[in-house]
Amino acid sequence: MPIAFVLLPLFVEVVLTFGLLFWLAPLRRSEFKNGLREADIALGQPNWSTQPTQVANNFNNQFQLPVLFYVLTILSIMTRHADVLFVTLAWIFVLARLAHAYVHVTSNRVMVRGGIYGLGAFVLAIAWLIFMVRISLGLS
Repeated sequence: MPIAFVLLPLFVEVVLTFGLLFWLAPLRRSEFKNGLREADIALGQPNWSTQPTQVANNFNNQFQLPVLFYVLTILSIMTRHADVLFVTLAWIFVLARLAHAYVHVTSNRVMVRGGIYGLGAFVLAIAWLIFMVRISLGLS
């Protein structure tokens, strides 16, 4: 499988993470222009308004499950186990991350967001399980 096909889902996840970061910066700047003081948030107090909080929470969320996705992608490439099944699961995971981010920063419907998160987690767990079995049994 061409390396570009294997890395494309990872690239999309990276773009999502940076997109959230670059969106968050002007949101937070705006908060300061509207009267928020450094002392109001310096120790992690929850004094940001709703939109910057949602974006920040989702940005932070990109350093949870996606870290396992990044590691699995790298290991799959290194061990030559990045096949069509892996890429398919990777795309399902990344599409779930995109959907989760969308819900998180818009309606923030917790049950919907949780279901999407669960789907992504399940797919990633399956991908890891397949990888571990293949490596442990010496399968291609």
